[in-house]
Amino acid sequence: MSPAIAEHEMTPGNVRVDVQGLQVRLTGTRTDVVDDVSFQVRDGELLGLVGESGSGKTTIALTLLGHTRRGLQITAGHVMVNGTDMASASARELQHLRAAEVAYVPQDPASALNPALRVRTQLVEVLQFHREVVATKGLGDPSARVGQVLEEAGLGATPGILDAYPHQLSGGQQQRVALAMAFALQPSVIVLDEPTTGLDVTTQRHVLDTVRRLSHSYGVAAVYVSHDLAVVAGLVDSLMVLYAGRTVEIGRTADVFGIPAHPYTRRLLQAVPSPERAMTLQGIEGQPPHPTRRPAGCEFAPRCPLAEPACRVSTIPLVSVSAGHVARCRRTELTVGADDRRPPLVPAVQVASADTLLRASGLHARYGSVEVLHGVDLTVGRDECVAVVGGSGSGKTTFARCVVGMHGNWTGEVSFDGDILARLAQSRRRSVLQAMQYIFQNPYTALNPRRTIGTIVEAPLAHFEPSMPRSDRASRVAQVLEDVSLGVDFRDRYPDQLSGGERQRVAIARALVVSPSLLVCDEITSALDVSVQATIIELLRRLQAERDLGLLFITHNLALVRSIAQSVVVLHEGRVVEAGPVETVFERPEDPYTIKLMEDAPTLASAESSATPVEHPPQPLGNV
Repeated sequence: MSPAIAEHEMTPGNVRVDVQGLQVRLTGTRTDVVDDVSFQVRDGELLGLVGESGSGKTTIALTLLGHTRRGLQITAGHVMVNGTDMASASARELQHLRAAEVAYVPQDPASALNPALRVRTQLVEVLQFHREVVATKGLGDPSARVGQVLEEAGLGATPGILDAYPHQLSGGQQQRVALAMAFALQPSVIVLDEPTTGLDVTTQRHVLDTVRRLSHSYGVAAVYVSHDLAVVAGLVDSLMVLYAGRTVEIGRTADVFGIPAHPYTRRLLQAVPSPERAMTLQGIEGQPPHPTRRPAGCEFAPRCPLAEPACRVSTIPLVSVSAGHVARCRRTELTVGADDRRPPLVPAVQVASADTLLRASGLHARYGSVEVLHGVDLTVGRDECVAVVGGSGSGKTTFARCVVGMHGNWTGEVSFDGDILARLAQSRRRSVLQAMQYIFQNPYTALNPRRTIGTIVEAPLAHFEPSMPRSDRASRVAQVLEDVSLGVDFRDRYPDQLSGGERQRVAIARALVVSPSLLVCDEITSALDVSVQATIIELLRRLQAERDLGLLFITHNLALVRSIAQSVVVLHEGRVVEAGPVETVFERPEDPYTIKLMEDAPTLASAESSATPVEHPPQPLGNV
């Protein structure tokens, strides 16, 4: 522990965050997007906020900074951060409180760091703006503090880090710089909004270890927003599960994950893949209600298999499951202690080499004079999914871009359906371009913000099948939107009206609408919550069987590989270090790099193993 941390460590037990009766409404209306949310976070405690896209996680987290998104306003309750109500604080007060008392770590560090300024400049700027805080807390000279906080964030040994620009750093390094900025002033509270989304498992482990160590060492009260239940299982002390802007369950992580009491929590856990065994992922049928169309009674009732008529009549109170563990459900007697073990996944039959759809042989790729792929060999058969895994910078996306013709600086041979392909897409036959569809990782940059969802999904049909009647195209668009769990009412919306998960489903629908033979999926689930991820994976598995669809599945989520792929290729520094059937590679890895990846993969086991059974039936609570 560094001297600075030891000196400023807080006494455990002090409440730093106290949110009671929080309500957030659409400005000028009586429609709420968050309602009746209450929780506390103490020194050194990490609270996780989980739930599907649109459940209100980020909206609640941002209120801790006294901020709401455009079109929203806090209309009830208080949000106390270290004794100050952020809901009623003035703009001047908030300017001094942010970073000094409550800090924020965003999901995408690349957009949070100024690309035109060096790391040193951005860190020093935080300290100089809050000179009074630096003096009051005795943080010393800004230059010395910058070096100290970088050391604490795990970047002290990185040469030239302070003189680097953000684009010269890896995603993990950028995120740890963002953590260093957040902890620089030793705030009382820190809000982390999905800070490991898009990171490979090893980098994710390093970032999470940094979050855990700094939060516990400084005694910071941390609120961690995530859609990845496996990540929060091994990180947070307490967990709050949100649905449609309301708390449905809250308690110690071991209790919520080990003995989940709300049907929604149970369904989320059933959707989480495991790197240790292949399982059928079970998504949640239907859609969360829009804030303007909330049903009476329990919001989850339309999707709940246990719902009874009384669930649809009036608001459901929170009931006690065990000490400190409550759930908003009338039927916890049917959920607590229930056996939710999922059936094992039946492995697909391996595809014979004669049925090869895609083959890459001796592929070398370069950016300028720098070689980034070194003799990669890979085959994908019809009705086969081949996963390509590895850390950031291992060459996964570069390989995928070479295959589809978006990167032309490569040598070797790529053949599709027996025909050798030209290096660039513009030199390939139209039928090949239609048969090979690419789905991008980032749904925020993949969709045209000026076009409706219907127009975006229909565009490939209009390009590849211009003679198709417009009514048939509309029918195909409606069907594919249903296939990806959106529905026809999304057709007239624009991308900025959708969550990140909804945007990614639109991107998947756009690729599926032309009935391709091969889908190249580049980290397509990294922005999705687990229930939607499960739905998409099971959809792809069904399409794979029904349409003889080949999948090249690029991912850093090793657990997901067990539930979709038949074969896996492990890339490290542009070379194939291990390849073979998924079961063989994951259960008996031979290369040290593969072994390290498997060790770093997050699982639910750490939370479930410490759970204890409930001895007493749940009792109704008053206001919680």
